[in-house]
Amino acid sequence: MKTEDIISEVDTYILGTYDRIPLTIKEGKGSWVWDNDGKKFLDFTTGIAVTNLGHNHSVLTGVIKNQAEKILHSSNLFYLESQAKLAKMLVENSFANKVFFCNTGTEAVEGAIKFARKWGSENGGKYKILSTMGSFHGRTFGALSATGPSKYQEGFKPMLEGFDFVPYGDAESVADYAKSTELCAVIVEPIQGENGVIVPESGYLKDLRSICNEQNLLLILDEIQVGMGRTGTLFAYEHEGIEPDIMTLAKGLGGGVPCGAVLLNEKVAEQIKPGSHGTTFGGNPLAVSCAFETLKIINNNELLNSVGELGRYFKEKLNQLQTEYKELITQVRGKGLILGIEFASADMAKKIIDKTISEGLLTIHTAGNVMRILPPLNTTKEEIDFALETINKSLKEVHSDA
Repeated sequence: MKTEDIISEVDTYILGTYDRIPLTIKEGKGSWVWDNDGKKFLDFTTGIAVTNLGHNHSVLTGVIKNQAEKILHSSNLFYLESQAKLAKMLVENSFANKVFFCNTGTEAVEGAIKFARKWGSENGGKYKILSTMGSFHGRTFGALSATGPSKYQEGFKPMLEGFDFVPYGDAESVADYAKSTELCAVIVEPIQGENGVIVPESGYLKDLRSICNEQNLLLILDEIQVGMGRTGTLFAYEHEGIEPDIMTLAKGLGGGVPCGAVLLNEKVAEQIKPGSHGTTFGGNPLAVSCAFETLKIINNNELLNSVGELGRYFKEKLNQLQTEYKELITQVRGKGLILGIEFASADMAKKIIDKTISEGLLTIHTAGNVMRILPPLNTTKEEIDFALETINKSLKEVHSDA
């Protein structure tokens, strides 16, 4: 099909829940994708932090082929070796004692909310959950109720009762609220991706951990976007030297196949009994087999160190562009290979991002005036240099037009 025909049929037959870029994606290899007209693009969106090992990775395509020839689905009525292997690897490489498998990030957050409330019901009947302004946790009602910006909630209210919000990065505001006898948990993203790659000051998660310890609260970390090696450690909480009570994973966990997980420590897990929660497709043999191999590849010091080094190089070069184009760029943010360029206005951000797309670089327009950059973890310095050249060219064109 021609590009214009694909766009026309999508707009005709698919519900208009997405503001799509008028671009088709036909195939991909490594950090690159091709549209239906054969044009090549450097994909620094990675499906919004999903294809962390790039496209068409030989190990993952082999796993998919092999698993499809064995069995695709059997349900959680039975024991599965592939689930056992992935759960063991997750537990052995994290704070957790137990794992619950699901399909998506929003399902993982729903599970985390339920598990926290179940623990709270056994600890004084506490049920409220404290979230942060600017947060994004998902689009189902529980996750949406824990999400900060009201724009995601418009037209769907009332939200679920029992959620309150404090400023992100402000531990003192959490300390003030934490004295509530109804509060059972605090949920927070180590970095707010959807809100424009907002990185809190060092020590924020440590302070939250201390507050939760003092007030007997659970700390839930939403690592759906920043886990799985994205920041240069397997999980982002490792940078702070703390451990959560519950953590949510999805996106990059399956390497491109839908797979989510909730990780729990023992004090939360012991409250969950058969029938407390469930899912038909969670822990699907295909998904967890891909996740196992993805985790095995990413949990490698050489790769994780490379993420940190490439991220620092990329950020340093972006900071140089900010110095050169200070009228256009107000701030560069990020950690590892999740980076954000904040522009002076939303209109300027759109112009620059549109120009980079026309020059062969795909990034994400988020939070109005931010370019969010999410390269594959196994990207190369040469690919980053191509991205930098493309961004620089787009900045130069917009600057000359201003």
